[in-house]
Amino acid sequence: MEFSKNIPIYLQIVDYVIEQILLNEWQVEARVPSVRELGGHIEVNPNTVMRAYRDLEEKNILYNKRGIGFFVSKEAHKLIMKIKKNQFMKEDLPVMFNKMALLGLDMEDVMKMYKKRKG
Repeated sequence: MEFSKNIPIYLQIVDYVIEQILLNEWQVEARVPSVRELGGHIEVNPNTVMRAYRDLEEKNILYNKRGIGFFVSKEAHKLIMKIKKNQFMKEDLPVMFNKMALLGLDMEDVMKMYKKRKG
């Protein structure tokens, strides 16, 4: 896994876990890799993975069965979509709208591209 220097590693691990869940690589109610397993796989200190898992646990995306490990919650997909949509609306769209204004683009231009992409 390639890490960006601008974003804390644990947050990049959070994004990785979220991606695995959205891609259905990690199924609802399934046990996720242990802290040590994931740490070894992505070559990160297990404490950093634990911090990411705890963050996801606080968001109710993962839950811990003491002595067994972490599992994907039943609500994970719904919660992730809510978080990601909110993040997109607050962070990504304002940047896009600024670029559109600078380039003289309007929503009609965007809709043309969207329709092309959608097929």
